[in-house]
Amino acid sequence: MLKGKAQRSFEDIWPAMRIIVLKLLKQETVSQVEWQDLFYGVHLVCLWDEKGAAKIYDCLRTDIVEFIVNAQRKVQNQRGEQALLMTYIVEWRKFFTQSNYLPLPFRQLEHSFQSKVPSSSSATSSTSTSASSSSAATASSSSAAGASTSSSASASLSSSNKKNPTEDSIVRKLMLDSWNENIFKDIKDRLQESAMRIVHAERNGDAYDAQLVIGVRESYVNLCSNPDDKLQIYRENFEAAYLDATAAFYRLNAAEQQQVNGVLAFMKYADAKLREEEARAKRYLEPSSYGVLAQTCVKVLVGDHMNTIIAECAPLIKEYETDRLNLMFRLLDRVPNGTLPMLRDLENHIVSAGLADMLSASEIITQDSEKYVERLLELFKKFSALVKKAFSDDPRFLTARDKAFKTVVNDTSVFKLELPTGIQNRGVKYTAPESKCPELLANYCDMLLRRTPLSKRLTSEQIDGRLRDVLLVLKYVNNKDVFMRYHKVHLTRRLILGTSADSEKEEDIVEWLREVGMPADYVNRLARMFQDIKVSEDLNTQFRNSTGRHDAINIKILNAGAWARCSERVSVSLPLELEDYIPDVEEFYKKKHSGRKLQWYHHMSNGTITFVNNFGRYDLDVTTFQMAVLFAWNQRPHDKISYENLHPELRRTLWSLVAFPKLKKQILSMEPNCPTPKDFTENTLFQVNQEFAVVKNGKSQRRGKLNLIGRLQLSTERSIQEDNQSIVQLRILRVQEAIIKIMKMRKRINNATLQAELIDILKNMFLPSKKMIKEQLEWLIEHKYMRRDDDDINTFIYMA
Repeated sequence: MLKGKAQRSFEDIWPAMRIIVLKLLKQETVSQVEWQDLFYGVHLVCLWDEKGAAKIYDCLRTDIVEFIVNAQRKVQNQRGEQALLMTYIVEWRKFFTQSNYLPLPFRQLEHSFQSKVPSSSSATSSTSTSASSSSAATASSSSAAGASTSSSASASLSSSNKKNPTEDSIVRKLMLDSWNENIFKDIKDRLQESAMRIVHAERNGDAYDAQLVIGVRESYVNLCSNPDDKLQIYRENFEAAYLDATAAFYRLNAAEQQQVNGVLAFMKYADAKLREEEARAKRYLEPSSYGVLAQTCVKVLVGDHMNTIIAECAPLIKEYETDRLNLMFRLLDRVPNGTLPMLRDLENHIVSAGLADMLSASEIITQDSEKYVERLLELFKKFSALVKKAFSDDPRFLTARDKAFKTVVNDTSVFKLELPTGIQNRGVKYTAPESKCPELLANYCDMLLRRTPLSKRLTSEQIDGRLRDVLLVLKYVNNKDVFMRYHKVHLTRRLILGTSADSEKEEDIVEWLREVGMPADYVNRLARMFQDIKVSEDLNTQFRNSTGRHDAINIKILNAGAWARCSERVSVSLPLELEDYIPDVEEFYKKKHSGRKLQWYHHMSNGTITFVNNFGRYDLDVTTFQMAVLFAWNQRPHDKISYENLHPELRRTLWSLVAFPKLKKQILSMEPNCPTPKDFTENTLFQVNQEFAVVKNGKSQRRGKLNLIGRLQLSTERSIQEDNQSIVQLRILRVQEAIIKIMKMRKRINNATLQAELIDILKNMFLPSKKMIKEQLEWLIEHKYMRRDDDDINTFIYMA
């Protein structure tokens, strides 16, 4: 039976096969036997007829084209747009469904066409046998008719081939190409126009049928048979038409909206339409088109109106219209570099508003470090709230805030610090003016850490919070070395005088300085100061036990490298009561630490004396210098002593005794009166005020205690200028050190890279000026630490 059938020609078999093919094209019911016969008939023709595969392909094409032409007539006979789309979609979906089933029985054609390639006869026979087995397996696995049969066959082949059996099928390609050539090309323009009119109606709020647009889109997507670009037809036609229609619609409507309703209302309109189009794209477009459509909408709704929108930015920032600014930010952030003008406006506002606020309160903040710091923090919180509400804490705007606030903090228009670099013939030479902010921050820290009315009225948590706020502002200070210098001086006073409000907070602030990136050597010196105080307490106990004396003296042995620098020591005649202790202390210390030498810094010392005059008896807390001055009258309480016979170096000490700001009656009197200590002359006479008394509630007290130390004087008059110069000198050394460190590592480096790395190393201490960098480079070259490259003067080479 098989042999007889196999010997029959294509002409004998095809009529019966054609009936089944036409049923499949028309989606009519096909029995299981017919479905299997179609597989077997294709197999027989391809096996025994050399031209059988080509004949089947040609006849298939004729029938498919005829079917498509009939479908085309049905579509083109429709007059209305919706009827046209509905008829096309129905016909297309029927045809596309069959394009997944009809190719299955004709898979053997592909093997037959491949066997035409020149090869050995055994290979051809093997291929044919394999094809026969495959067809037979497919037919035997089928158990139902029609579409169900096709699905079963498809599943069987998928499990064996691991891919869609119709994928890349020549019959499927034939079907899609035929549809494209015979119907789609003729009416695709009408389809696109009709679909776009439906979308246009939707945008205008009119009635529409979304499924018609979706159906057209599906045909564009599924019609392409190009295996390398499945969306080629869709992208070149439907997507392009959709983008053009969208741009045209909003180009007209956006201009009208802006003219009628104004810019602010237009921004709301644009934001709403952008969201609408994003949702609409998910219905009508492929995912690959979402980004392209978004760009088109953004260009028409935002990009084309950039100048008008940006013009509203600065006024909105000035008025703190955060909701409208946030809307503007969301719109402009969609445009490449669209937020740059907003960043500039934000920076300009923070700088101008910040400086204006500081200048308006200059009379207060220049005299009160607490008010100054609180003003800065209030500004920072205000600007931070603006960035959070208006720009959602976007990193770019946070950076702009930081940059602008740094300008405010380091501004010198309110007050400035001028650091002298040396003395020239024409006077003092100063560096570029710097902000006084680091000095005021250090003063504020001192007020929080010292026993002051401010620290007494605050809780421990509040003090911690304010100290953290100081560190926040410190982050924006360029010259942090100035802060560290003043903070160290204040810490020295607190530790020596024992005026710290909380010793734990003193050590906490040191660790916090380390956490915020302050240089390790700076912080380590502060930590060493606490260690010295603790060691001194133990030494005091041992000293008292060894001498058997009472506890009238408290010694502090301090490491000279860790404590406040003093470039000058003043020789002063101490009272005998103090002079007697010095040899005992030195002898005791030498026994503990041989080879070490003690240097006495009397300007850092203090004590308590009993002062007696004609009015009463008082206990006075005084510095050693004040003590030395007052003891000059110990044997002659009613005499007048000239300035020349006291000590020219104690000008400020004398002034503290004749014009102490908190006293209504001064300890000493002078003649003639001088408005400032600079007006003292050799003939200025000083005398103990026998009418001195402690005044409380307007009444003079015959007994009482008084603190005359005030701010412990840590430097003499002549060394104040040297201390300021020391800041600059230390910076010079830091710059030299950093340059050598970089050169040792790099060996060879150009000028621009060197300066960038240098600033990166020093930024946590100070920002060196270009002039300072240039001068130190020349100094290092002159002293043979490095040299310029012979061929490039901007390249430096390290010399070991």
